[in-house]
Amino acid sequence: MSAIRGTNTKPELVVRRALHAHGLRFRLHKKGLPGKPDIVLAKYKTVVFVHGCFWHKHNCEYFVWPKTRAAFWREKITANAVRDLAARRALQRLGWRVYVVWECQIGERMLERLVVRIKLG
Repeated sequence: MSAIRGTNTKPELVVRRALHAHGLRFRLHKKGLPGKPDIVLAKYKTVVFVHGCFWHKHNCEYFVWPKTRAAFWREKITANAVRDLAARRALQRLGWRVYVVWECQIGERMLERLVVRIKLG
């Protein structure tokens, strides 16, 4: 597990490249905000979380409960999902717009829609 990165993952880099290509400037992993969002667009008071389907318990074909050490993984992944929800709610209470991009949904059309949503508010 030490080889698994928490930052600069491939899905995160794809989203960052798309936002930058559309002229959006951002900060990364801002520690002062709840949940330490992956991408912070302060100008738009918007944050983007880029979640891996397995680690954040997305209801898609990529998420499957592990067969070995099942109790450990259920506890860990469920705790991740609970923590994600708490961070999103805390950010929304602070007036931030929160977007979650799932690893399985990353594609050209989705990224274009995300850019439009951010720019339009």
